[in-house]
Formats: sequence, structure tokens, C-alpha cells
Amino acid sequence: MDRRRADHRTGSPRPALGDAGGRARPADHARIARRDRAGPCGDGERVVRRAVLLAACLVAALPGLVLPAVILPAAAQSRPKPAAKPPETKPADKEASAPPPPPDTPAPYDRDLLRLSEIIGSLSFLRELCGTADAPEWPARMKALLDAEGTSPGRRDRLAGAYNRGYGGYAVTYRVCTPSAVEAATRYIAEGERLSATLANRFGG
Repeated sequence: MDRRRADHRTGSPRPALGDAGGRARPADHARIARRDRAGPCGDGERVVRRAVLLAACLVAALPGLVLPAVILPAAAQSRPKPAAKPPETKPADKEASAPPPPPDTPAPYDRDLLRLSEIIGSLSFLRELCGTADAPEWPARMKALLDAEGTSPGRRDRLAGAYNRGYGGYAVTYRVCTPSAVEAATRYIAEGERLSATLANRFGG
């Protein structure tokens, strides 16, 4: 009894946990190392979850304490596994389902139609040059003709090319309205009327 009191008075350190001789066993070192890494609650969570661990410890120690919610960083939140993607299906072949383009074969009236387009092009320039009231009508008529007869890219290009030839042929020659320009416009109007009547009578149905 006196010896134990003397040890207590002199502050002699107690032997470490381990065997009877006071030596720490390897298992004790491993347990202590795990405890140090685990944090205050003995949980092996990562650093980003320390706020949650601390809150859990406080709740366990003080049941009456209400803590605010802790929002984890996005990297630490548990992410649900993405749903399995359905097997990819190749879209249906559009070319197989779409109707084939109409064949680019000349119509029996294409020759007259191309000439009419060229006349409209000439009148578009001449009537605008001379400032007549019907000048805006000629480009609009050509647009209507392209919408009605330009059933394929090639056909539309041929009609537009004829219009451009008629327009450009006079654009390089005339800068002002002259009597010859008025006469040419009158002549083209008459020819255009004849062609329109011929087309209507032969192919109008």
C-alpha cells in the first residue's frame, strides 16, 4: 500500500497498454493508428465529410441540440448510378423513305417557256429603266413562273438563266431610257402575249 501511494505522489507514469511487462503490442499500435485516422467519432470518412462527422458527434453528446443542415460539396455527395442506356437504334434511312426526286426531263413546252423567261428578264430591265408603272410586275411574274415550273433544281436553273440572259443583255447596252428601249419593250410585250396564248391553248388542258 505504501509503495502504491509513493508512486502516486511522485507521478510515476503508468505502463502502456499491452502485455504484463508494459510493452505495447503491435496490435495496439495498429488500433491507435486507426483511431487517430478515424476522427472524433471513430468513423473512417474522408476529409470532405468532417463537418458531418462533427455534427454526428455533437448530436450524440448533446441530444437536445439542434444543428443546421450541412451541405456537402458536390464531389462528396453520393451520386446515383446512371441508368443503363437503351440499345441505340439507327434512324431509318431517310433516302429510302423519301420519295425520289422527279426526273429532270425536258417538258414539251420548255422551249417556249425558256423564251418567255428571257422576255420577262428583258422587260424587267427595260420597264424599270423607263420608269413605267408596271415595272415591279415583271420580276414578280418571273418568281411566280419559277414557283410553278421550277420542279427540279436543274429546271429552275435553266429558267433563271434565261431570265438573267434577257436582263443582262440590255443592262450592258442601255444606261438611260431611249426610244429604241421603249420600242424593244413594246415588241417584247407583244411576243410575250403570243407565247402565253400559245402555251395556254396547247398545254393548258
